[in-house]
Amino acid sequence: MAERAKVAVLISGSGTNMAALLYASRAPDCPYEIVLVAANDPEAGGLKLAAAEGVPTFALSHRGMARAEHDAAMDAAIRQSGAQWIALAGYMRILTPDFVARWEGRMVNIHPSLLPKYTGLHTHERAIAAGDSHGGVTVHLVTAALDDGPVLGQTPVAILPGDTPGTLAARVLIAEHQLYSRCLAALVTRDRSPEFLLEQVRTRALALPEADETISHGMPCFGIIKGKKFAYFSHDHHGDGRTALLVKISGPDEQAMLIERDAARFFRPAYFGDGWIGIRIDLGGNDWDEIADWLARSWRAVAPRKLTSLMDAAEEF
Repeated sequence: MAERAKVAVLISGSGTNMAALLYASRAPDCPYEIVLVAANDPEAGGLKLAAAEGVPTFALSHRGMARAEHDAAMDAAIRQSGAQWIALAGYMRILTPDFVARWEGRMVNIHPSLLPKYTGLHTHERAIAAGDSHGGVTVHLVTAALDDGPVLGQTPVAILPGDTPGTLAARVLIAEHQLYSRCLAALVTRDRSPEFLLEQVRTRALALPEADETISHGMPCFGIIKGKKFAYFSHDHHGDGRTALLVKISGPDEQAMLIERDAARFFRPAYFGDGWIGIRIDLGGNDWDEIADWLARSWRAVAPRKLTSLMDAAEEF
């Protein structure tokens, strides 16, 4: 099994969702581990549970501190723990845009409604008052806008006749405990998921002018419509155990230079010759802007002059 992703959980109270994440992490096949539980209230009940379970804790009251100052202290503690991801679990603080930006794509939250419905507080009261058939729970990536990041998963929970906000909240909490660990596990492993990786490559390749996708050599490949191919998506091709992007380069000298510089990432793709390089994208931590640049450069190598001239003109503006 690959090294488990290190997660910090931020809480403000009893930490029931933190506990659900923690106990899920004890399964042998869970891809994450909890390396820190941090709170903005030193009296938060979840801190005692985490400590009893052998998880390091950190607490710093936000009272009397500027928001940015408190966020900076929390960020420092999280980074010192070695955490690569953050899970918010009842953390009752609005985070500064700077903090959110530093953890973009690596911070997740759970919210007790079916977003985009009912952002903010009093979600169960609002769902009942609106006459909805279901409340529910959403796990989403955190962005600077409140409860507005990309949705990773949802579970609807039926609203029963006579439900109160309290009775509905109790059933939604069961759904929260089921959903959060599954979504977190999927998030921390998606950088190695062939389906996710192919979609990232596809989105960037097909954004290039007159690009299309076909199957060639048993692989998804991208080329100019009725023209040459500029990229291939390779997954365990000929049993090599790698997921990679194959793109065109200038020739054998560049190929040798890239492999010498980083042999773990770059390789000579079998049957493709010296004019191509394989770039492993299953190692985690991909820079997708860099991948887009590789695709654009490869596209330029095969695109007719009329297309490259139009792109050059567009880039000038």
